[in-house]
Amino acid sequence: MAKRDYYEVLGIGRDAGPEEIKKAYRRLARQYHPDANNGNKETEAQFKEIKEAYDILSDPQKRSYYDRFGHQQEGFGGFGGGGFGGMGGFGSGIEDIFETFFGSGFTGTRRHRPQTGPQRGADLRYDMEITLEEVVKGKETSIKVPRLETCPECNGSGARDGSAPITCSACGGSGQQQVVRNTAFGSFMNIRTCEACHGEGRVVKDRCPNCRGAGRVTRERKIEVKIPAGVEDGSRLRLSGEGEGGVRGGSHGDLYVIIHILPHHVFKRLGDDLSCDISISFVDAALGGEVKVKTIDEPAKLHIPEGTQSGTVFRLKGKGVPRLRSFGRGDLLVKVNVEVPRRLNSRQKKILLEFAEAGGTKLSHSEEKGFFDRMKDTLGGK
Repeated sequence: MAKRDYYEVLGIGRDAGPEEIKKAYRRLARQYHPDANNGNKETEAQFKEIKEAYDILSDPQKRSYYDRFGHQQEGFGGFGGGGFGGMGGFGSGIEDIFETFFGSGFTGTRRHRPQTGPQRGADLRYDMEITLEEVVKGKETSIKVPRLETCPECNGSGARDGSAPITCSACGGSGQQQVVRNTAFGSFMNIRTCEACHGEGRVVKDRCPNCRGAGRVTRERKIEVKIPAGVEDGSRLRLSGEGEGGVRGGSHGDLYVIIHILPHHVFKRLGDDLSCDISISFVDAALGGEVKVKTIDEPAKLHIPEGTQSGTVFRLKGKGVPRLRSFGRGDLLVKVNVEVPRRLNSRQKKILLEFAEAGGTKLSHSEEKGFFDRMKDTLGGK
């Protein structure tokens, strides 16, 4: 007997997504499950067909093969096999069925255990802004962090001094309550968090006045932070044990300090290097010379070779950022822009005209303006 198309079995289109496939399967499984039909052989066969279709279409790789080759693919029918012996035909979908009927609290072989033992405190985050100068030199500072800490009055028990929490009578200290439901499938046990103790397994009758039974109080702590030289923007510094205090004797969480580097008005960072722009006169550019350059530490001298063009980049070794994970420092990249004066007096113009003629360029008076404009363009002036 030929097999029906799996999409037809589930009543869905060939473009159905994973959620639509799952929804269709749950609906049909609930309708044709053998236990819901008093062991009817016809519905049992239908359920097996539904389960086989779901096993194929819910698996991306198997579905791809099926879409290409259909039932003719060699060995393909084995994907959905298993029969009903030992519930092998139910496979991975049986927990989904139970969840559909009884909710996520259903527990057959798995149990949701309450956390009644010690619990680690939460991690905290602190965002810190630093300057580029502090990146280069490193920084040691202190910050104030509000956090939950173990109550010093009750030592975390939540009970007033001289008393102690008692075992919850509603759940016997397990933190869970069991509810038995009778269904068409039989009797099933639903386990939920105890409403009396909220899953704690114990109840505080006489609460600590300092923490009101919570076992923890909020305190602002001063914490020392050491920022290494060369730290990068977005870096996380982990301070172990400086997070919130634990519950029921649990350890403290950690504090993560997130570094944000403020923009600098002169320098830009390029990894371990720094870059900046400086302006030089066209006389220095033409004749060469020595100029003072601002660095992140202190001024340094930069040699300008004769005939330097606007836009030339010079490298000052070791004037960048310290390398965080190795030795030494990056470099400072200095880009020079040749500055052309906006106004020239008559003598300056005469000298420049003589300079042009000495170079073989003869200019009439009407061409002077064009000459100066071309000179500015050549030297990068505006």
